[in-house]
Amino acid sequence: MERRAFRFSGFLAIAGLLVLTAAALLVVVPLLGEPGVHPLIPVVVVVWALIAVLAATGFIIVNPNDAQVVQFFGRYVGTIREPGLHWTWPLSARSRVTLRVRNFETARLKVSDADGNPVEIAAVVVWRVIDSARAVFSVDDHVEYVSVQAESAVRHLAASYPYEAHDSGRASLRDGAVVNEELTNELRERVELAGVEVLESRTTHLAYAPEIAHAMLARQQASAIVGARFKIVEGAVGMVSNALDRLREEHVVELDEERKAQMVSNLLVVLCGDRAAQPVVNAGSLYS
Repeated sequence: MERRAFRFSGFLAIAGLLVLTAAALLVVVPLLGEPGVHPLIPVVVVVWALIAVLAATGFIIVNPNDAQVVQFFGRYVGTIREPGLHWTWPLSARSRVTLRVRNFETARLKVSDADGNPVEIAAVVVWRVIDSARAVFSVDDHVEYVSVQAESAVRHLAASYPYEAHDSGRASLRDGAVVNEELTNELRERVELAGVEVLESRTTHLAYAPEIAHAMLARQQASAIVGARFKIVEGAVGMVSNALDRLREEHVVELDEERKAQMVSNLLVVLCGDRAAQPVVNAGSLYS
């Protein structure tokens, strides 16, 4: 939708006004020596004043990384992006749009995740305007539009994933790469109408809501303990199996099934216990 507006250097326009002023003076000055007021003098002055006033309304200054959207009596005639002093259509209206990269950080939003647990989430969005005409004419305020769409996208994202994935292969809000990529893609689709490009977006805050934070922390700790115990038992079984195999292969001692079971039990207690095992010296035989 954006297109280039008619314009040329403002310094050339100033030079043209100076030439016009010099021409008017060349006409008016000789007539001032005549008696009375020559009828041509008011005409020259009025014409010069009208041209000067109209020309003055066509000057426009564009700053670096800015754009000026030009409208001529309600019709969009183009955009000027080149920085500097320009001259364009006189009596035209201009709207300044910044093309700089901007950041927007959402507030901490309280939403329910895919499992129904209340969570707090916030995100930061990096964006810029790439179509100044759409930014001005498609929405009322493109900055406000981006902020509203960003919060809406974050809410939708939080409701699409659980805070934690208890099933293998299921993505969660804690999977930053997956979540950030989906949030960026969704935002790009939402703000394309306003001529805005989303460069990057990522979550900056993610936590359970205060009312369930303690319970969820206990759940996480229990899951961690169970996982650690599973690893300990798995390692202990491997160590016991290796010990029995070594004893049998090297003919260190011959054990019947009952003594093997007792040895396995003792080793598992030693390897899986929370506290250091206390050795007990057996003064009798192996079977007493």
